[in-house]
Amino acid sequence: MTLTRGVVLASASSARLALLRQAGLAPRVVVSGVDEEAVSAATPAELARVLAEAKAKAVAGSGELVDGELVIGCDSVLDLDGQALGKPKDATEATARWRGMRGRSGVLRTGHCVIDTATGHQVSATAATTVRFGTPDDAAIDAYVASGEPLHVAGSFTLDGRSAPFVAGIDGDPGTVIGLSLPLLRTLLAELGVRITDLWV
Repeated sequence: MTLTRGVVLASASSARLALLRQAGLAPRVVVSGVDEEAVSAATPAELARVLAEAKAKAVAGSGELVDGELVIGCDSVLDLDGQALGKPKDATEATARWRGMRGRSGVLRTGHCVIDTATGHQVSATAATTVRFGTPDDAAIDAYVASGEPLHVAGSFTLDGRSAPFVAGIDGDPGTVIGLSLPLLRTLLAELGVRITDLWV
């Protein structure tokens, strides 16, 4: 019988944690503390990947891990006309974003990095899902921003919260938008020689 490997999520995201738990994993959380504002890259896709790698590496080197644990780092940005939009700085920015996004489409890019601390091997990639935004009126946008939710999520929206009614549709994996693509995670684990089914608990 294969012993279950320990899994560590290098993220404070409750949505990512929920996705992993729903997929049969039982990760523990170690927050990276990476300053996202200090990281830059040439494209939104590259930024998402670099941030994911930075988070995974910070946790893998933190001294808080048990031997052999697998570290999963993720980060998401909304690619709108080539501009990377992370979490808004304040309610004013969130409101302006939503008024600019409605009726348009963007690409939610989520970087993934997995580090096998048993071998030191690392793999990373970025998943992309197109998001078609609906047309909420100003009052609906103001009410949504007042809820506080958009201040804590990349692009000022999420599929698993109050903004879901304002998203007209998506093309791709919904997990990418929520914060973690389980199909991509399975692929990355396989590159490290790990079957995701062996991580089930």
